[in-house]
Amino acid sequence: MESVPDLTGSLRSLEALGPAIPVTPMIPVGLRRWWGGGLDVEGLALGSVQAAATALEALTGFTGTYSVSSGPVAASFDSLGHLRIAGAKPQGFAPASGFRRTSDGWIRLHANYPHHAARLMDALEAKDAQDVDGTLLTMTSLDAENAINAKNGVATAVRRRSDWVSSPMYRALRDEPWIRFLAASAPHGSSTTSPWAPSKYPERPLTGLRVLDLTRVIAGPTATRLLGALGADVLRIDPPGLPELEEAFVDGGFDKRSAVADVGDAAGLAIVKGLVSAADVVVTGYRNGGLERFGLGAEALLAGKPDLVVATLSAWGRSGPWKQLRGFDSLVQAACGIAEVYGHLDDDGWKPGALPVQALDHATGYGVAAGVIALLAERLRTGAGGMAALSLARTAEELFRLPAPPADGHAGALPQPGYGEKASPYGPLRFVEPPLLVHGMQLQYRRPPVRYGTSGLAWSRQDGLP
Repeated sequence: MESVPDLTGSLRSLEALGPAIPVTPMIPVGLRRWWGGGLDVEGLALGSVQAAATALEALTGFTGTYSVSSGPVAASFDSLGHLRIAGAKPQGFAPASGFRRTSDGWIRLHANYPHHAARLMDALEAKDAQDVDGTLLTMTSLDAENAINAKNGVATAVRRRSDWVSSPMYRALRDEPWIRFLAASAPHGSSTTSPWAPSKYPERPLTGLRVLDLTRVIAGPTATRLLGALGADVLRIDPPGLPELEEAFVDGGFDKRSAVADVGDAAGLAIVKGLVSAADVVVTGYRNGGLERFGLGAEALLAGKPDLVVATLSAWGRSGPWKQLRGFDSLVQAACGIAEVYGHLDDDGWKPGALPVQALDHATGYGVAAGVIALLAERLRTGAGGMAALSLARTAEELFRLPAPPADGHAGALPQPGYGEKASPYGPLRFVEPPLLVHGMQLQYRRPPVRYGTSGLAWSRQDGLP
């Protein structure tokens, strides 16, 4: 049986993790390949969840307790596709999103959010989708990319892999580890014992851990959803005026609370900073620079609270010419060469393609969870916190570095997953449970998503979601 790629190399840089990471390659329970295609997406999926499992064993000392299985991992990487809200299937990508032809090739648009759709129309001086298509046919891919991004829209030209590898964007991240760790200085007068320690219950080892969730879309909520399933008190805060898409919120909203706060307002910012002062973990998922101007960037957070664990994720990384550019999984696929690998010929010629699932988002999310848990283990040893930084673009490079699947490799068909069902403020939900196995049994969510923005801006007084 083929083993799972080892994505724990970054974790080994932490002293608390190095001795706890097994050298023997992990063999998955179930199939090793099921999606097929030119890249080892299955290996990325299994390896990223296994990284979180490895970090958990190092934190808790529960050796041999946490594992992964192909079926739950495959289902979790398509959690939105499996979700049903009051019997309805989520829409997924909006009609204005997707690949579009240009005068010299293709471009990928992202217009799921109404404000991004409006900016796209403004950039192209378009009134409807037909205008968008017509205008793009008069522009080169790079000209269209520049015009849309200049108006704060979201679009990326479809590039060949060779073009991406020769670009300054690639050079900025090629030598970065998948998870980049930055240690914080130990708090003055601190002991080596953290005020928080994992519980003795393997299913909920993070009970009592306070996690402030400043993320949106898929990758960040995937990470904090897992932390919540493991027992953490997760409080997600969104800005007013730009609500999360309901389907995405429900998918990522299990085992967490939801509040709205305006950090651009002095009172709102003071409340959020107060929450930070009592938090164990802060996870941020806004583009670089988005939170720094409010004093909520990773470096500022660690300077103010050295025992804090901070995880940051972005589309394009923390350096390079695109570090402040908006981006999503689909756009990273278009830029870095994945769309070329999965392209195909049809009656109209060559068309770009996409991964079978939004694997960059989900794998980055599980990498964020692994980074957080690893830093918690390190904090138990030193008393100091630290930062874990990840990006979708760097996760894409992790995928490209995996050995290509054999050309004649057989992709087996996974059985239909078992579904969880819960009542919720949005109606009855059907969903897939988290991908981790605890003593061979799949971890389960405790509570469904709450109504968006209805939770108090305060930490729970006890384990549980009010």
